[in-house]
Amino acid sequence: MKELLIVYHTQSGSSQRLAEAAYAGAVAEKEINVRLLRAMEAGSSDLQACDGVLFVTPENFGYLSGGMKDFFDRTYYPCEPGSLARPYMLIVSCGNDGSGAVRQLERIVKGYPLKAVAEPLIVRGEPQAENLEDASELGLSFAAGLGMGIF
Repeated sequence: MKELLIVYHTQSGSSQRLAEAAYAGAVAEKEINVRLLRAMEAGSSDLQACDGVLFVTPENFGYLSGGMKDFFDRTYYPCEPGSLARPYMLIVSCGNDGSGAVRQLERIVKGYPLKAVAEPLIVRGEPQAENLEDASELGLSFAAGLGMGIF
């Protein structure tokens, strides 16, 4: 059975709500095992065991959150840089435009390497019902794509 890993960091709870919405969408795909982990709890073994990963992070001061950056710092070398080759998607919760977090994550994941399979979902401000629905649909489409072998 293929596995989708959702890794998130949150301070205010906004990113957690988006991650939980993505999880709810993804588990609708019965052929896929979906795991939801906080960035501080996830490690290299979780990343190596999955078939795809969805990152959900706030943008703090125009950058990737410290908790998500810590996840990458802890997993990079144990994951044998250059050999991971997994698809990923990204959700950014922000008060600004989210571009700094997107840019920083894109630079980091090149080294694993991880490959983006969708445009990032950027949620500005507090997540509203439509943002949570978008996150749910993103989770479902990622899980379905993994299940069908598209990703």
